[in-house]
Amino acid sequence: MNRPMSLTGHAIEHLSSDFEPWLSCDDCFDQVDQMIEGLALHGLPIRGAFRAHLRGCPACREEARALLTVVAEDAGLDVAGLVAQFDEFVLTR
Repeated sequence: MNRPMSLTGHAIEHLSSDFEPWLSCDDCFDQVDQMIEGLALHGLPIRGAFRAHLRGCPACREEARALLTVVAEDAGLDVAGLVAQFDEFVLTR
């Protein structure tokens, strides 16, 4: 017997979010080094299709966050602060 599933508020928000302009995971992977280095080393915000993709793709978002951690550690930067900045740029703006 199948029971109806109820969606959480988070799931509803995610399903109804606008992830345009569209970018594929392959395109995201091609840009991730440049975008993360720009954020970590120059304070550049994450914008456009790259940001939209990261908002909608947890796998690419985690990959970008992991790369940010490596770049920040290698540069002797505040990892926790940069990850918080990343989350703000990607998830709230």
